[in-house]
Amino acid sequence: MKKMKKALLGLAFVATLITSCKKETKDEVKEATEAIGNEMEEAIDTAAVKVDAAADSTKVKAGEVLEKGADKMNQAAEKLKEAAKK
Repeated sequence: MKKMKKALLGLAFVATLITSCKKETKDEVKEATEAIGNEMEEAIDTAAVKVDAAADSTKVKAGEVLEKGADKMNQAAEKLKEAAKK
């Protein structure tokens, strides 16, 4: 119950501070909030691009590994055919 009272008093205090701020301060806070939002969007977009690039790179590497594996299987099959002929 005490925690709830403290939280409510804290919220009331913050609300009082916010309403008593000058218009300039409110505008600065709004601009800062928008700037942070934009930076977060850019960071998310950058992270998404990096994830996509990593996924593409992984696909390419996996394809290369599969090709090498297929080549080795073909080589082994050729050796078995040669051994069967003898």
